Amino acid sequence: MPKTTNGGSVTPPDPTSGGEARPTAVPADAVSASADNSDTTPHTNGRADTSGRNVSARKKQYVIAPRQGQDGLQTLGLQPLQFAALEQALRDSSDIEVVDKVGPKSVLGTLADGMGGGQGVLVARMTEQKAVALHQQGQGRLLVEHDQHLNLMDPQLRQPVMVTGVAPTDSSGPVLNAIISVIGKDGAPQANAEVSLFGSMLPASGVTDVNGQVTLSLFGETRDTVRGLYVKPKADYWSFYQSDPDISNEQANVVALRALSDWPALAGFPRQRAYGWGQKAMRLDQLPGNYRGQGVKIAIIDSGAATSHDNLHGIHAGFDVINKKTNPNSWDQDTLGHGTHCAGVIAAADIASGIRGFAPDAEVHACKLFPGGQVSQLIDALEYCIEKQIDVVNLSLGGADVSEALEQQILRAKRAGVACIVAAGNSGGAVQYPASSPNVLAVAAIGKLDEFPADSYHAQTLDSNVDAYGYFTAKFSCFGPQVAVCAPGVAITSCVPPNNFAAWDGTSMATPHVTGLAALTLAHHPELQTPQYKPRGPERVERLFQIIRASARRVSQGDPSRVGYGLPDVLLAVGLQTQPAQPAMQPQQMMPMMMPAYDPFALGMLPYYRPPIGYAPLAW
Repeated sequence: MPKTTNGGSVTPPDPTSGGEARPTAVPADAVSASADNSDTTPHTNGRADTSGRNVSARKKQYVIAPRQGQDGLQTLGLQPLQFAALEQALRDSSDIEVVDKVGPKSVLGTLADGMGGGQGVLVARMTEQKAVALHQQGQGRLLVEHDQHLNLMDPQLRQPVMVTGVAPTDSSGPVLNAIISVIGKDGAPQANAEVSLFGSMLPASGVTDVNGQVTLSLFGETRDTVRGLYVKPKADYWSFYQSDPDISNEQANVVALRALSDWPALAGFPRQRAYGWGQKAMRLDQLPGNYRGQGVKIAIIDSGAATSHDNLHGIHAGFDVINKKTNPNSWDQDTLGHGTHCAGVIAAADIASGIRGFAPDAEVHACKLFPGGQVSQLIDALEYCIEKQIDVVNLSLGGADVSEALEQQILRAKRAGVACIVAAGNSGGAVQYPASSPNVLAVAAIGKLDEFPADSYHAQTLDSNVDAYGYFTAKFSCFGPQVAVCAPGVAITSCVPPNNFAAWDGTSMATPHVTGLAALTLAHHPELQTPQYKPRGPERVERLFQIIRASARRVSQGDPSRVGYGLPDVLLAVGLQTQPAQPAMQPQQMMPMMMPAYDPFALGMLPYYRPPIGYAPLAW
């Protein structure tokens, strides 16, 4: 909803007293009057139907907080008792429901700068009309924002580039019914695989059953108009994509997936421990064994972390924000797998099997915010980070709009010494919020040739910006001047529940690489152990960001706004080297039209650009 952009307002001086202008509080009686006297008559559609009820505007959830001054330290006249009076007025209103109050839980949190001097924020349900009235009464000193939902995973692929957006209306028109059968090693059926067929109009998507089969129907399509077939397995296999597939409507169409371990770089995986290609690109595999992130606290605000995974048994702390009133300790139940995947990249245990994380000895806290996370709950999760004195926070999430209330909390966390590392976004457009905040470190995604099969969907992420070492900017990655660095975010293999592995794409996958590197930097860089930067505070956060940016090397020859300072280097970030080192690999001989090198799974070469559909990653 619209928000006043000035720093607040004051009452005019009293001409009879000669006094100066003074700040005003939001009158509690004005709030009550607005709530009780506003027009609540439901709008009708011209019919009087006694058997039902008229449709009217539903109540929405809003975040209410005192706005900070331009320096972020003062509340411009909204003193604690006055905000408490506002809270009581809202609670007394018959048609405003206060559902939560998010704020400091201890003296430590109260002393942290920002967010109304420790007063907290209110979460309330009301109609938009009342929210507008309350915002106006605040005279620019009160934030009243829609409590927007945050994005973590896209449930399905977006439509092809040239869709009409119109479904066929004639039921007698053509219908393509196709059975897709997905199998793995030794012909084993793969249940719960996501399958999508793309035609010239609306796509058809479904999930395979226990027999590995799903029936999809494309209305208004024929075999000749099908543009693409996409299969995303649940775990342990590479994805599959075929442009212009030869689809039969008379017999099952079989897709045989390839196991992750069949890829040469993952031979013996997961029985034998492996580094991901991204970790090797950042030279984690060259780091001395005693550099393990000891003493650093990391929070992963995501969908939880499945501690049932062999590589994640070391995670012992967390907070389920979305179920805090009923089961706050269910943070270890990850129904989406997204948080578990991020946790694996950051801190997977250094054991004989699976993958090795950047900081296996760091103290990891899993804050469960999804599915269904909202801005108010992210504010609550960051409050947890302030209370627990977290050092680095991984935020592989984003929202549609900027939230000033959330920004105040991010600033407050920074002043408490909490460094937020945030995914830039997967829309392929401008950097999304909160990655666009000046108080965080925004991470874009890159990929590398020869790190995924040619017939996997990862190949759809390539763009024309491929450098001599095979690095490319991912098509889906958001870009802009806010991007600080880039990191591997294509075909990233990591943990998924209950004890499996999956290769995913997204700036969601790039961000944990930088979060893990940040933990190593805080734990081991000599400068961050000095009296100047050892204490928690905004100076330490800023210096950490500077070191990470300074460690980066340029990748890709494309727009710098897509890669920022470049790809961070672990050895430089922890202070073991002071001069940028040349990559260990040699530039590969590029084929005509910049095609990838030979894929052992393919019969020939795959052009780097495949235009049938636009890339839409399932997570960020």
